[in-house]
Amino acid sequence: MLTLENLTIEQGDFRLKADWSVPEGSVTAIVGPSGGGKSTLLSMIGGYFSPTSGRIFWKEADIGALPPGKRPVSTLFQDNNLFPHLTVAQNVGLALRPDLRLGVGENEQVEAALAEVGLGGFGARKPGTLSGGQASRAALARVLLQSRPLILLDEPFSALGPAMRREMLELVAEKLKGRTVLMVTHDPEDAKQIADLLVMVDGGVANAPVATSKAFARPGPALAAYLGRK
Repeated sequence: MLTLENLTIEQGDFRLKADWSVPEGSVTAIVGPSGGGKSTLLSMIGGYFSPTSGRIFWKEADIGALPPGKRPVSTLFQDNNLFPHLTVAQNVGLALRPDLRLGVGENEQVEAALAEVGLGGFGARKPGTLSGGQASRAALARVLLQSRPLILLDEPFSALGPAMRREMLELVAEKLKGRTVLMVTHDPEDAKQIADLLVMVDGGVANAPVATSKAFARPGPALAAYLGRK
């Protein structure tokens, strides 16, 4: 279980608070107006921003003081965070060894991960030669190899067209099944497609998760306004 206990961050006039838990193995969509703090929330969980107060627990262990690399967390960013000077295989191999001194077995793991996301044979290519969907798949392969139980998706597929976006979400649902996933999105259809729970961020608060089907069937005032419903 991931628990945010009275978690608060204050940056000038900006303030965001979260006080809730999500069960292990669930997929939670995080929605809300631009600038509301969705990405900031993920950054606190991932260890990239320090909260002003509060604690973050994973399976009853307080992980709030750990640096990003020591947390049980993998983050997939909007730009996929692929290094242009490295090959696709090297980018994925960073999940196993940051110095890229991979043995035969580790190289086989990289190739297997690429094949798993439909990029078999792409290892020698550079990221600049990939389409948007292929780059997203390469970044997802790296996440798979990291084998961490908590996955943060910060709008990694927002630049893709509708068909490719749906395909990538299906791939996430399939390949990350059993892991705990938090996904920031601006598209309600993303949440409907794969999310068990929905968190609405509005007015400085990341509200407690609600079952996705219930949230859309009977949206509260903030979600209704976000969806453009009266």
